[in-house]
Amino acid sequence: MILQLNGISKSYLGDPILSNISMKMESGDRIGLIGVNGAGKSTLLQIIAGDLPYDKGEIFTGKGVTMGYLRQDSGLQMSNTIWTEMLGGFTELLAVEEELHELELQMGEPSLLNNPEKFEQVMTRYAVKADWFTQQGGYDVETKIHSILNGMGFGDISKNTQIEKLSGGQKTRLALAKILLEQPDLLLLDEPTNHLDLETLNWLEHYLRGYQGAILIISHDRYFLDALVNEIYEIERTKGTKYSGNYSKYVESKAKNRQLLEKKYTRQQQQIAKMEEYIQRNIAMATSSKSAKNKRKQLERIERIEKPLKDLKQAQMAFTTDKKSHKEVLKVRDLNISFKVENDKKTLLQDISFELYRDDRVALIGPNGVGKTTLLKTLLKDITPDSGVVTWGNGVTIGYYDQEQSTLHPNNTVLNEVWNAFPSVEEANVRTVLGNFLFTGEDVFKKVSALSGGEKARVALAKLILQKANVLIMDEPTNHLDLFSKEVLEEALLRFEGTLLCISHDRYFLNKLADKMLELSSTGVTVFQGNYDDYVQKGRR
Repeated sequence: MILQLNGISKSYLGDPILSNISMKMESGDRIGLIGVNGAGKSTLLQIIAGDLPYDKGEIFTGKGVTMGYLRQDSGLQMSNTIWTEMLGGFTELLAVEEELHELELQMGEPSLLNNPEKFEQVMTRYAVKADWFTQQGGYDVETKIHSILNGMGFGDISKNTQIEKLSGGQKTRLALAKILLEQPDLLLLDEPTNHLDLETLNWLEHYLRGYQGAILIISHDRYFLDALVNEIYEIERTKGTKYSGNYSKYVESKAKNRQLLEKKYTRQQQQIAKMEEYIQRNIAMATSSKSAKNKRKQLERIERIEKPLKDLKQAQMAFTTDKKSHKEVLKVRDLNISFKVENDKKTLLQDISFELYRDDRVALIGPNGVGKTTLLKTLLKDITPDSGVVTWGNGVTIGYYDQEQSTLHPNNTVLNEVWNAFPSVEEANVRTVLGNFLFTGEDVFKKVSALSGGEKARVALAKLILQKANVLIMDEPTNHLDLFSKEVLEEALLRFEGTLLCISHDRYFLNKLADKMLELSSTGVTVFQGNYDDYVQKGRR
């Protein structure tokens, strides 16, 4: 047994977050922890890791079990270099290595050579320590570090780089690399696929599939969950439900379970109604009173099935357009883009050429840092290229979704943020759209600065819907959305009667929506027809 939770409960200010959560994990288990934003998933990981107290229940871990927890803040020492931080996962091995060096020096000293008994003691200690060092993989430490760092996308970054100079995404990847190097018995991972490009995602997926320990993982990456986990644990309305299999199996099982429960409930309600009607009709009659009383006792003994709860309210989206664009939507020819580094110019992208046509659904992919967002901003004329031509077709109206939501004004209320962008729309209509995105009642008066990442994403999407553009340019649209909101967005985009160009690392999203993949490199664009799986089958990774 690796981990066992018995009846864990947790409340904040009297409001229950987790109620009676029970779970058991054995070595080799891979459990996906899912639920809507705010359901309590990260809270549960913090409780298991010992970072947060719980109100009721018990937690047991197996004897000697080690635990590695990828927190949403990295926990790295900012003053360390990448290499020093990675070596920090091998403190015991490094201490033994240092001791071995000291013993080697001792064995070379003339005074020890002249003392056979002491020399024998040092030799024996050296042999024991050297055996342990070998068995624990001491001679492979540097190889392991290089392998993990390369896999996590640090191959081209100097290992002497200070951590404080890394971006937020790089720090998260480095924290994950460190935990993987430590190889704990239980991995607790909170959104480990954030900030990973497709190549790194595939590497991590492959690595974790071969991992010897147990894994409990929060992820909104459905493709990742399908490839990795063998069990789903859903937290919904503070309670937990276990489902065998991966994410796709969970979706299927949950739908079947709901249908079955609804049938059982309906059947029982019909049975109860018949019994109550019989009792009421016969209880006062001398000839059948006894039978009615027996029926009443039967009714009292029935174990009532609770009425199935309705699905949690979800955002509603529909992208409509005022008019169609012409067939030729976009033509990009020989685009070259550079950026300034101090007083010099450095080339980012060159010889970029491609076309978009009406109703295309195109995904722009490539490694982190290659310039995908820069290219989108160049197409939108926010950035001026060094050379080349960007030609938009006739009748094109563009809606842009910025993954950073940098266009949202932090001091605005939710209502003003949307209404200010569309002053000619009546307040009632703005409120209706916001209601569709789960901003009801007093929620519309929340300041943008107080919103979560998921709430800001919903505000940005509400503005995009009111724009009624016929071309949507979207930069990581599924970031910050929970699994269920992602599916609502996908269905809305499938119904969208216009052209879509998006950056995404969400392979499930790419499979469902893309009909063309543009793979971006510093020296051009390669076009692949089809979705992500088609792209992989053509030998790309």
